[in-house]
Amino acid sequence: MNAKRLGLFADWSWFERLWLLSFTLITVYLFFALDDTVIGLCASLTGMLCVVLVAKGKTFNYYPGIVNVVLYAFIAYGQKYYGEVMLNLLYFLPMQFIGLIMWRKNRVSETKQNDVKVAVLTNRARLGWSALSIAATVIYGLVLKQIGGALPFVDSLTAILSILAMIFMVKRLVEQWVVWVIIDIFTIYMWLVAFMADGSDISILVMWCAYLVNAVYGLWNWIKQYRLQKEGAVWVQ
Repeated sequence: MNAKRLGLFADWSWFERLWLLSFTLITVYLFFALDDTVIGLCASLTGMLCVVLVAKGKTFNYYPGIVNVVLYAFIAYGQKYYGEVMLNLLYFLPMQFIGLIMWRKNRVSETKQNDVKVAVLTNRARLGWSALSIAATVIYGLVLKQIGGALPFVDSLTAILSILAMIFMVKRLVEQWVVWVIIDIFTIYMWLVAFMADGSDISILVMWCAYLVNAVYGLWNWIKQYRLQKEGAVWVQ
C-alpha cells in the first residue's frame, strides 16, 4: 500500500500505529467490560488521537482536541475536579483555536503544511517559568480548597502546569513534553483515586496512561526534530 493510499497514516511509524491501536482496543474493551460511559469513551479516543498527532507535530491535532476538551470538562465536573473543568472550558478550548492559527503560520515548508517548526527555551526562561508555576500552584490550590474541590493541590498543580504546557505547545517548544510528563503522572493519580472510589471513568484513566506513554515519545521525537531542523535537515517522521 503506497503513501497516498495510506492518507492520514502515511508517515506514521509502526510504533505510532501500534501505540494508538493498542490503547484504542484497551479502551473499547474496558468500556464494555466495566460498563463505562459513552462520553468517557469518546473523550478518551479523541484525546489519544490528539496527543499522538501533537507528538508528530501535526497541525490537525487541534480538531480532535476541541472535541476532547469539551467532553473531558463534562466528566471532570462529575468528579468535582473543578480545576480541570475551569482549565478545559476557560483556557484549553480557546487555546485550541489559537494554537491552530499559530501552528499554521509556522509550518516547516509549503510541501509539509501539516508539520510544524520546533523551538526551545533558554535556561533563564526555564527558571522563570518554574518559579511562576510553583507560586501559582500554591495560590490556586488554596482557592480550590476553599470551594471544596477534591485533591485541591494536586488539581491545582495539574491545572497550572497544563496552562504552562499549552503555552509551550502553542509556541512549539520542546519543553512542553517535560511538563506534560509531570502532568500525566499526577493526573493518573487523580483519576485512579476516582476509579478506586466508585469504579467509574476507567476510559479517562486509560486515556491519561496513554498520554504518559505519548509524552515520553513526544519528548524524544521533538528533540530529534529540533536537532534535524537546526542542522537544516528536512523534517522526517
